[in-house]
Amino acid sequence: MKTMDEHVNDYVQYLRTRYYSEQTIKKIYLAVHGFTKWLHLECDVETPDRLHIRHIDSWQQHLLNWRTVKGLPLKPSTLNVRINSVSGLLQYLSARGYVLSNLLKILQRAKMPMFLPQSVLTHIQVKKFFNSIDTSNTLGYRNRALLELMYSCGLRAKEVLGLNVGDVQFDHGTALVHGKGNKDRIVPIGKTALRYLQSYLVGVRPFLVHDPREQAFFVTERGNRCRYHVIKNWLKKYTDRIDLDVRISSHTFRRSCTTEMIRAGANIYHVKELLGHESLETLKHYVKLNITDLKKTHEKTHPRERDS
Repeated sequence: MKTMDEHVNDYVQYLRTRYYSEQTIKKIYLAVHGFTKWLHLECDVETPDRLHIRHIDSWQQHLLNWRTVKGLPLKPSTLNVRINSVSGLLQYLSARGYVLSNLLKILQRAKMPMFLPQSVLTHIQVKKFFNSIDTSNTLGYRNRALLELMYSCGLRAKEVLGLNVGDVQFDHGTALVHGKGNKDRIVPIGKTALRYLQSYLVGVRPFLVHDPREQAFFVTERGNRCRYHVIKNWLKKYTDRIDLDVRISSHTFRRSCTTEMIRAGANIYHVKELLGHESLETLKHYVKLNITDLKKTHEKTHPRERDS
């Protein structure tokens, strides 16, 4: 009979056939490997046939008692990553008859605190940030075009960097985006972003590309496809120049796009499709309006407020 570790390796291969990203697979592997290691050391469980409900209970208690080097408990999000990863492994084993399905019922997710999204810029702050970028040189203009696209469409950094020249349809004002799990979607591009993209493609990119066979839309000064560390480095440089009192990352513009659209009354289902989320669950934090938004809505929609 295969050991738990051997089943973990099989599970990882299974995830690859389901088009999980390598980053996600690595996160899942670390979680389930920690689980099987704990089973071996604390419970002497090597194979799935010896796995029982009491072991799952003990493991969850172990997670709750865990303390970081700073003496802090694990965050609810971290707990849920580990629990969801182990749940996926147990579902995989249960479907193949290695463990009983009732083991899955024992797993309890941690309740997530409902915080408003962090690292979000208002539209005024976004304009201030964009205007601080020197577009008189090729790299500056490229960076402005890239950020305009991220903010306009709420794209992830990986999605922007994965764009090829043929993915942007200027006649239709759309882009074909290659999202998580090899799932493609078509997103609309705003007029401002479209204008910067067209100017970049015609007047800037030809000076950066050395190989005419290069298909990447955004390229480095060496003519290669831009990588994430490139964005990270120049974002820090721009952030240091201005005082926004917000920690800015590439994801800031995705959050800011989402926040502004929902505040403006966008259909949440449309926002979900734009961002490439599978469910509305991911957007629940954005829907938590602050008190200013709530007062405006109350004054606008409550019948007694309309009477006055």
